[in-house]
Amino acid sequence: MNTAQHQTRPWPALWSLVLGFFMILVDTTIVSVANPTILVELDTTMTATLWATSAYLLAYAVPLLITGRLGDRFGPRRIYLIGLTVFTLSSLACGLAPSIEMLIAARACQGFGASLMSPQTMAVITRIFPPRERGSAMAIWGVTAGVAMLVGPILGGILLDAAGWEWIFFINVPVGIVGFVLALRFVPRLPTSPHRFDWLGVVLSAAGMFLLVFGIQEGESFAWGHIWGPISVWGLIVSGAVILVLFAGWQWWQGSRPAGAATSRNEPLIPLQIFRDRNFSVGSAAIVLIGMSMTSMSLPIMFYLQLVHGLTPTQSAFVLAPMAVVSIGIARPVGKLIDRDEPRRIPLVGLGGVAIGLLLFFLLSPPSVPVWWLLIPSTVLGFGHAFTWGPLASITTFGLEPRLAGAGSGVYNTSRQIGAVFGTAAMAAIMQATLTAQFGAVAAADALGENGAIGALPEQMREGFATAMAQSLLMPLITVLIGFALVCGFARRPPRVSVAQATLKP
Repeated sequence: MNTAQHQTRPWPALWSLVLGFFMILVDTTIVSVANPTILVELDTTMTATLWATSAYLLAYAVPLLITGRLGDRFGPRRIYLIGLTVFTLSSLACGLAPSIEMLIAARACQGFGASLMSPQTMAVITRIFPPRERGSAMAIWGVTAGVAMLVGPILGGILLDAAGWEWIFFINVPVGIVGFVLALRFVPRLPTSPHRFDWLGVVLSAAGMFLLVFGIQEGESFAWGHIWGPISVWGLIVSGAVILVLFAGWQWWQGSRPAGAATSRNEPLIPLQIFRDRNFSVGSAAIVLIGMSMTSMSLPIMFYLQLVHGLTPTQSAFVLAPMAVVSIGIARPVGKLIDRDEPRRIPLVGLGGVAIGLLLFFLLSPPSVPVWWLLIPSTVLGFGHAFTWGPLASITTFGLEPRLAGAGSGVYNTSRQIGAVFGTAAMAAIMQATLTAQFGAVAAADALGENGAIGALPEQMREGFATAMAQSLLMPLITVLIGFALVCGFARRPPRVSVAQATLKP
C-alpha cells in the first residue's frame, strides 16, 4: 500500500475522482428542473416522472454496501473505471429514450454505475492521503457532494432551454470520457485484500429497500389502499421494514461469529467494528437525514417557481444559483477550518443555515412576494451547504483505519443515498397530499399535468398551489432540525497520531 502511495501524486488523483463524483451527484438533482417538460413530452404522469429520479437513487443506493467491498477486493481504481463506463453509456441511453419506461430503465443502469464509482472515491482519499492532509481532501469531497446537488438544477435549466431535456444526459458522455482518461492516468493501483461477500445480505437489503420505497412512492397513487389483489401499499411498506430488520440481524450474526469458525463462509457487508467509532456512527445517522432533506427540497421549489411565478426552467434554476456560488466561494476557508484540531461544531453552523434558508423559503412563498426576494433564502442555503457537507464527511471518516476504508465508504454513501431515496419518495407523496388538500384529487392532478396539460396555472389556483408547495418544504426543514440534534453528539476528533499509526497497519 505504501509503495503505491509514494508513487502517485494524491492531489491530481483526487481531482480526477472528483470530476466523476461531481457528475454522478449532479444527476441526482439535474432531472428535477426538467420534470414538467419530460412529463409532457413523454406523455406520462407526475408519479412516473418522479420515478425517473427514484429509479436512479434506488439503483445507486442498494448496491453501495457491496461495491465498497468490491473496491477492497479488486482495487478501487478498477471498479471506479468500470462504473464510469456503465454510467456514461447509460447516460447516452437516457438521452435516446423514447418513452418514460425506457428512461426509467436507463436511469436505473445509470444509478448502478454511480454505485460502483461513489465509494471508491472516499476509499482512495482515505488510503493515499497522509493524515495531515486528509481533512482538507475530504472537505473537497464533501463540498463537491453539496455543490453538485445545487448545480444540478441550474445546469439542467440551461440545457433544457438551450437544447432540450435529452441534453441533461448527453452532456455526461464527453465528461465521462475525459474523466476516464484522467482516472486512468492519475489514480493509482492500490493493493487488494480478499473478501467473501455476504450475498444473502445483498438480497435482503435490496428487497427491503425496494419494497419500502415503492410503497411510499406509489402510496398516494393508490390512495394508500390495495395495489393489486390482497397486496396493499401498507403491506409493501411493512414487509420492506421487516426485511430490513432481518438484514440488520443477519449482519449482527455474521459479524459476531468467531473468525475461524467452521461455519463462517461469508463476511458481513457491514463490519460491526466501524460503529465502535462514535463519530462514524453519529455521522452515518446524520447523513441519512441530510441526504433526505437536500434531495427533496428542490422538487417543490422548482414546481413552485415555474407554475406559480411562471418562470422558465433556466430562470427557475438561476433563483437557486446563489446556493452554488456561495458554497463554492467559501469552500476553501471552510476546508482550512476542518484541518484545525476541533471542527466538530462546524456542521452545526451549516445545518442551522440550511434550516433558516428553508424557513425563509416557507415565509416568502405567497405569490404576491416578488420573486427576487427568494434570492435571500437561496444565499442562506448556500452558506449552510458549505458548512455541512465537507465537515460532516471529514469528521465522520477521520478515525477509520485504511483497511476498513471500503466498508466505511460504502456505509456512509449508502446512508446518504438512502436518505435521498426516501426524501424523493416522501416528497412525491407529500406534494400529492398537500395539493389534494388544497384542490381535491382531480384538480390537483390537472395542476401537475397528470392529464398531459401543463402550463401557467390559472390565477385562482396560484395561491393554493403556493401554499401546498410551502407546506411540502416543512418535511426537509424538520429532517434538517433532527440532523442538527444528532450532530450535537459528535465527540472530539481522535488525535492525528493515532490515525497516522493506523495507516501503517498491514
